[in-house]
Amino acid sequence: MNLEHFMRRPTCCVRIGGVCIGNGNPIAVQSMTNTDTNDTAACVAQIERIWQAGGPIVRLTAQGRREGENLADIVRSLRSDGCPAAIVADIHFVPEVASIAARHVDKVRINPGNYRNDHGEFEALIEQCRERGVALRIGVNHGSLAKRVFDRWGDTPEGMVVSAMEFLRICRDKAFDQVVVSMKSSNTRVMVAAYRLLVEAMDAEGMHYPIHLGVTEAGNGLEGRIKSAVGIGALLADGIGDTIRVSLTEAPENEIPVAKLLVEHFAARPGHFPVRHPERYSPTAYRKRSSAAMPVVHDEPHEGFRILEARSGNPMAELRAAILDLEPADAPVMVKCRYEEPDTTTLAVKAAADLGPLLLDGLADGIWIDAPGHSDAELHDIELMILQAARVRFSRTEYIACPSCGRTLYDIEQTLGRIKARTSHLKNLRIGVMGCIVNGPGEMADADYGYVGAGPGRITLYRGREVVERNIPQEEALDRLVELIRRDGKWTEPDAKP
Repeated sequence: MNLEHFMRRPTCCVRIGGVCIGNGNPIAVQSMTNTDTNDTAACVAQIERIWQAGGPIVRLTAQGRREGENLADIVRSLRSDGCPAAIVADIHFVPEVASIAARHVDKVRINPGNYRNDHGEFEALIEQCRERGVALRIGVNHGSLAKRVFDRWGDTPEGMVVSAMEFLRICRDKAFDQVVVSMKSSNTRVMVAAYRLLVEAMDAEGMHYPIHLGVTEAGNGLEGRIKSAVGIGALLADGIGDTIRVSLTEAPENEIPVAKLLVEHFAARPGHFPVRHPERYSPTAYRKRSSAAMPVVHDEPHEGFRILEARSGNPMAELRAAILDLEPADAPVMVKCRYEEPDTTTLAVKAAADLGPLLLDGLADGIWIDAPGHSDAELHDIELMILQAARVRFSRTEYIACPSCGRTLYDIEQTLGRIKARTSHLKNLRIGVMGCIVNGPGEMADADYGYVGAGPGRITLYRGREVVERNIPQEEALDRLVELIRRDGKWTEPDAKP
């Protein structure tokens, strides 16, 4: 990692349909359908909306043989309509489905935690992809590591890297370089550490595969956009990332403008910022630099804090260098940056991407967004959301909500809205709202409570990783979730004083 100036990590070129990523190509944005993969018309219509919004790569779930085979009809219909979107199949437990999908799509994504590599299926998939010119994504998810990896490494960034490298070495041994790799988590600190560790591991072995970035289960609204911007922004600022997805619990085409905004924001990062004390920085392990008790926002007391304001077009590198060179080294710091953005979402995304990583890495202790035209109350809320996304201060309920896909068993966007309406006043709670059991329980590993689709119209409730109530009717599930929180002594009434 170059601390002093911005430089994109060099990677090989991978072709995904008509899109080339890596090797200096522009960062590509993508999304994923939430329609039933067996419903050709619905999938085609949604893919075309994503394409028209500016997303050239679209992923679909292929959880079973039937869905894998229907990808042929979907691709055929898209091409008949003149839509050139690159199509990616998301594979889960069945290697046979990867083989079926690879006959029809432009890229196949597998999760090493759900895919064996000791029976030759992966090698056979590589050869099939090579023959058709299909790319592969090795997509590691925090919370769904293989048992043998989990037993040794636990649910850690290091375990995620071990999982990815096993499969990448097979690709290298087979001289197959059309490979993309991702290390996703809903926990931004875990996600950023995993990607940085992965880059270190790949560089040590001379691997230059492109990287797909994303924060899973980011949620919706401004909070979801800020959470994605903190995690993705930290890595884009390091020059890491060749394609990105902003996962929102909304219509998938809504993800594209946010992803494009991030790409454009990091298209140029000017300036050189000498760092005399790089040893003070630990990019792959969280280490709080100062003894400040709690990170603050601009309108809270910050006596004794140094206020460092960015003046360049590369706020993160400029401020990071200034913080690392401070004397005394542990002086509390508030980072400040001015934005002229009239649009609230644009302002929040840019500030989260620029300033959030400094909090995420333990370097800064406060945040100050200077934005004329926005009220102090609005900026206060945005700053608190950034602190929460950076996992340094929790001031509201955090929702680990999946963006939904063709596996989702209920209207997750509407349900998330109802759950937020009942629980958003609670403090220091994390609630997972997941569409299905494929990745849901693992991906909400950090949650205090989970609301997971178990079947059509049926919900399973979790306390942490423990199933509390299984297969309950959805119309009762929210009340039972509230009652569970109440029984655990973590409920307060909305109008109660702290």
